[in-house]
Amino acid sequence: MRYGRVGHSGLEVSGLGLGTMMFGVQLDDLAAEEQLTSFLDAGGTLVDTAPVYGDGAGEQVLGAVLGKLGVRDDVVLASKCAVGVRRGELAADASRRAVLRQLDESLRALGTDHLDLWQLHGWDATTPFDETLSALEHAVSSGRVRYVGFSNFSGWQTALAQTAVEARPAGLSFISTQMQYSLLDRTIEDEVVPAAQHVGLGLIAWSPLARGVLTGKYRLGTPAGSRAANPAWGVHMDHYLGPESTAIVDAVVRAAEGLDVAPTHVALAWLRGRPTVASQLVGARTTEQLAVSLASEDVELPPEIIQALDDVSSPDGWED
Repeated sequence: MRYGRVGHSGLEVSGLGLGTMMFGVQLDDLAAEEQLTSFLDAGGTLVDTAPVYGDGAGEQVLGAVLGKLGVRDDVVLASKCAVGVRRGELAADASRRAVLRQLDESLRALGTDHLDLWQLHGWDATTPFDETLSALEHAVSSGRVRYVGFSNFSGWQTALAQTAVEARPAGLSFISTQMQYSLLDRTIEDEVVPAAQHVGLGLIAWSPLARGVLTGKYRLGTPAGSRAANPAWGVHMDHYLGPESTAIVDAVVRAAEGLDVAPTHVALAWLRGRPTVASQLVGARTTEQLAVSLASEDVELPPEIIQALDDVSSPDGWED
């Protein structure tokens, strides 16, 4: 497993992180334990969760597994705040009251006294950002949080957040931004990546396999048991299954055949080398699928393949 620092910080994480969005919904305690064990055995350290994962049960499942295995000190534990459920719908709330309550609840569910990385899960336009920052400062100064970051911020929000925090006397600094990023979704390269580079943030990529589309398994249709076949998840797949994705997936598969590796390896190896990327979050329905992703750390892409993938997946190319 490869390791690196997150942005301008001293926090070291594994190049692949374990995404736990399916813990508590598609993965029960036993399946979650099997995946976490496989991830740690491969040298992984970064484990990412959120209060809303698993319909609210994700942190509890992860906490139970961490406690059973006794491996809390072996992981870089990341969770989130500022997005919760209100009247049955997801809603942003970055008020001091909301985020500190979520921190208390996350620590209880995860069975720990601190989070290694605490991330704002989204932008809240209705709460003064200074109020949110004061809550983050309190969390860090009280020892319950080691580092802070954010997720799903636009380019201007990224720059504003870092500028605002640097203007405060507490000495707090954001170290990371967690964004959707893959060969099938490079939109953050326009504004978010340059902003992250400018202010020194590490990028944690979620959905690096485009919800499994970059594995090539959807080329001939929708396999039974896949995410696209599940009504609850299929609605999120249209973004990746449009006609413009066909050439990109085909290029990934051809590269994989030429290198005698899995398409998963090609997609993850390409993203690994992108500017500011500190880690990629891989989640899976099965431990076997996770094992394929973990094996990508041994794959190096030749420059000509990287260039070919750059060209076929370029957003500018889609517009021509």
